[in-house]
Amino acid sequence: MVGQVCRACVRLLPVDGAAVSVMADAGQREVVYTSDAVSAALAELQFALGEGPCFEAYTHGGPVLVADLAAGLPAAWPVFAAQAADFPVAALFTFPLQIGVVRVATLDTYRATPGSLAGDELATALQVADLAALALSGLLGGDRWLDGDGRWMEGAGMRHREVHQATGMLIAQLDLSAAEALARMRAYAFGHSRALRDVAADIVAGRLEVDREPW
Repeated sequence: MVGQVCRACVRLLPVDGAAVSVMADAGQREVVYTSDAVSAALAELQFALGEGPCFEAYTHGGPVLVADLAAGLPAAWPVFAAQAADFPVAALFTFPLQIGVVRVATLDTYRATPGSLAGDELATALQVADLAALALSGLLGGDRWLDGDGRWMEGAGMRHREVHQATGMLIAQLDLSAAEALARMRAYAFGHSRALRDVAADIVAGRLEVDREPW
């Protein structure tokens, strides 16, 4: 199970937390499991900004290893790195997950102290990533996945249901592509210092009228 793999990852590696997120493409991401509150916050921050190590690992198909986040803002995701500094995070290690030749998810880990993974630790991390992919292979498809304790979750991965609904509304009303609609909503949320999900909820509920905002 995905949750067991995440917890094993924290036990086996010098990391303090882990998360697994399924990705349909570089712009669509759903969190399947997080081991702790910081992992959950980092996952939410990446989704809200549309940038971070999970997007880089998914896009390029290789591990993203940042031994010291304070040493400099990564060029690919400077905003995420700057905001991640608000959490007890000093190092980030992210791995793409593949089922066969298809890239489907990422395994994101962090730790509170800086430092690289040793060679044997990196090898273990890659093995854990393979186990996470195997765990996902039995869960993908339909609307029911297993949670970290082996119980069925109805509609799991739909934590961002309203974001997807709001994106669809922007597509329909402003004649945008899905990527453009999501990017504009993220920009609006960032510019108004609001959570992406809160902005989406307001759009869906009609509290924020699409045709009256500078999207």
